[in-house]
Amino acid sequence: MVAGILGISALGASATSPTAAAKSNARSAKGTVVKSSPRVPPMLSIGQTLYDENCSSCHGLGAAGSSLGPSLLGRGAATVDLWVSSGWMPLAVPTAQPSRGPNRFSRAQTIAIANYVAGLRPGGFSIPSVDITGASVAAGQNLFSENCAGCHTITGSGDALSGQLNAPSLHGLNPTMITEAIITAPGNMPRFYPGALTAAQVRDVVAYVSKDIGHPDNIGGIGLGGNGPVAEGFIGLFIGVGACLLFALWVGDRSEDEESAKDALKEAHA
Repeated sequence: MVAGILGISALGASATSPTAAAKSNARSAKGTVVKSSPRVPPMLSIGQTLYDENCSSCHGLGAAGSSLGPSLLGRGAATVDLWVSSGWMPLAVPTAQPSRGPNRFSRAQTIAIANYVAGLRPGGFSIPSVDITGASVAAGQNLFSENCAGCHTITGSGDALSGQLNAPSLHGLNPTMITEAIITAPGNMPRFYPGALTAAQVRDVVAYVSKDIGHPDNIGGIGLGGNGPVAEGFIGLFIGVGACLLFALWVGDRSEDEESAKDALKEAHA
C-alpha cells in the first residue's frame, strides 16, 4: 500500500547498447559507472523538502529522531497528518508542550509531508477516509462519556492533567482529525482502536464529537464557550450576584435621597 502511495520507480536502462565513447563518458575518474538517480514523484519530493526544512531539526534527517524529538519511522501517515494539521507541529521551541494552532501548511503540503514520512518505513495507519453517515450520535455520546470525558471533560473543552500535561480541547476538529487521534493515540492518550472500540464505535464517537461537541445546539441558553457547568455556574453566579448588588445599592441611594429631601422639607417648614 505504501509503495502504491509513493509510486517510486527507477529509471529503466536504455534498450540500445551504448557505444564505447558513451561508456567512457559514463565512467568517473575512478572507473565507477555513474548511476542515474531514481525518479521521485513531484509531491513526494515536495514532502521531503518541507520535512527537511521544517521538521528535521528535531526529528532528524530521514525521521530517525534526535535528542530533541522522537523517531517518526513506522508511525504512519495518519500520525504525521494529525500533528501537522492540528498545528501541534512544528514547534517553535523544541522543549515546549505542543498546543493547538493554525496549520502552517496547505492540505496538499500536509499530505505530502505525511506520505514522505510514511514511505520511509512501513507501519502505522494511513490517512483515513471518514464517512459518518448513519453513525449513532447517541451511542457516540455514551462511549465518549465512558472513555474520553475523564480527560477531555464532558463538554470536550480539555483539562489539565498530572505532570504538567494537558488534554487538548476537542472543539473545532474535523472528522478526519478525530479519527486519527483515536487510532494513533497521540501523547499519553490511551489506544482505543483496535481493541477497546470497534470500527463502528469509532464512527459513533467521531459523529458525536464532530457534531454535538464541535457544533453544540445550546438549547435553552448561551453556550458560554462550552467550558462546563462549573465555569458556567461561576459566570451565572457572578452576573446574578453582581446584578443584585447593584440593584441593592441603587435602592439604598434612593432611600437616602428621599430621607434627605424629607429632612430638608421639615427644616424649611420649621
